[in-house]
Amino acid sequence: MRKRILERYSRTNDGEVIIDIAAARIADLYDDFDKHAPYLKKELDQGLVEYIIDSVREIGNEPFLVQVSLAAPVDEPAVCRVQTSLHNYFLYLKELEARELRRLMRTSLVLFVVGAAILTASVWVNARPSVREVVLGKVIAEGLTIAAWVALWEALAMFVVNWTPHRRLVRMYDRIARADVRFLEVALEGEAER
Repeated sequence: MRKRILERYSRTNDGEVIIDIAAARIADLYDDFDKHAPYLKKELDQGLVEYIIDSVREIGNEPFLVQVSLAAPVDEPAVCRVQTSLHNYFLYLKELEARELRRLMRTSLVLFVVGAAILTASVWVNARPSVREVVLGKVIAEGLTIAAWVALWEALAMFVVNWTPHRRLVRMYDRIARADVRFLEVALEGEAER
């Protein structure tokens, strides 16, 4: 299955997978709502971002480059601006994901500390013979035990289950940000017939 997916992509002479993006002009790579912003500050077109992300997910750990095929000629400063904006945008996404990962880790740590404190209180309360003789004491002791295990379980589940996808996204955004971006001037089908 993986081999059939990789066959959809062209490769360079060095064996790198080419993620090809075709556009009539550079402005097509950016969102329309940023018409007056300089290219380095413009938001990339969301369809383009999703296409690059989906392509990188498909190819897995294969080395790749992004090739932008444009119908209009492009000067060197424009090429540099697009390369920089692609790099910066995916570094921005990486930072957002890393920030979310740090928030998740903090929350998990807080839940673990709270769960450990409640568990300590539970052990202390359950060790007292006078508490076990009173019904209300038994209820409080059992409630503390249950609350401690729920907090500890939530901390562990949050760390184990949610950590991996966030870490995977951080690595993927970093790979995309570091990817080589090349430009190719091509004629559109309609222009080739003229």
